[in-house]
Amino acid sequence: MDLVNMIIYAVTVLGLLLGAVTYAILFERKVIGYMQVRIGPNRHGPWGLLQTIADVMKLLMKEDIIPSQADRKIFMIAPIIAFAPAYMVLAVISWSENIYAADLNIGVLYFIGISSITTIGVLMGGWSSNNKYSLMGAMRAVAQMVSYEIPLVLAIIGVVILAGSLNLRDIVFAQQDLGVWFIIPQFLGFVIYMIAAIAELNRSPFDLPEAESELVSGYHTEYSGFRMAFFMLAEYVYAIAIAALATTLFLGGWLGPVLPGIVWFLLKMCLFMFIWFWLRATLPRVRVDQLMSFGWKVLIPLALLNIVITAVIKVWMG
Repeated sequence: MDLVNMIIYAVTVLGLLLGAVTYAILFERKVIGYMQVRIGPNRHGPWGLLQTIADVMKLLMKEDIIPSQADRKIFMIAPIIAFAPAYMVLAVISWSENIYAADLNIGVLYFIGISSITTIGVLMGGWSSNNKYSLMGAMRAVAQMVSYEIPLVLAIIGVVILAGSLNLRDIVFAQQDLGVWFIIPQFLGFVIYMIAAIAELNRSPFDLPEAESELVSGYHTEYSGFRMAFFMLAEYVYAIAIAALATTLFLGGWLGPVLPGIVWFLLKMCLFMFIWFWLRATLPRVRVDQLMSFGWKVLIPLALLNIVITAVIKVWMG
């Protein structure tokens, strides 16, 4: 029965996730259109609600092209390796007090470890394409994702110190017992997390692996059809997962008055994603040297400082 329940939960989450990604894309296009004084999607369905579905159908019906000189096996498996970890990390997310899949004592460690595998899929896709632009985009992506994963993890450590646990549910309960969300005592860690998360997701203004003005389309230049869709799906699923983790760590997860816990959780997630869409609509792309210098020379020292301050306060408070 446990296996059956796991399969049912996994299939349900996957179905809901596909719907969530579909309308997250639409929401992003609508928000950016509004902020840039454009109409945005408005042709398919009322208020353009079916636009993303039409785009996905068009993408899935395109011819699946594999370059003749590509490493065929690696080229085919790379999108799957890029997508699977983004979906797997959702196993440790508690959507409410009673809705969750796995209550792991090392939930934070599991999330960080599994999500890192996506980097391998990106590198495999760029390298196997036998395209210099794809390879350059993959190298940029790996350098960026590895560099910004360090401050991302360091920012989380401050929350772990305060909660005294790596279990994501325990972290929410710790905020409930403390009577305050961790965004207040860990505001510096929260800011570092937000910046590092944007770079991890390769989103504007840190979308250098896909910089079309320099690299055509980056590591997935040679991909088409449903394999291209897998890379895009991985990006948005990972965005949802990172927003869910941020909600759990800094905004009290499902905690909130009157409304059901899952409603509060989803509202807080939408707030995070709206901020990312907002930044994409307003900020220009940074240069590669600016991106790497900021990560190593600014974010990592600040994250280490945050850990030291948090540890001192924790010891002082007993």
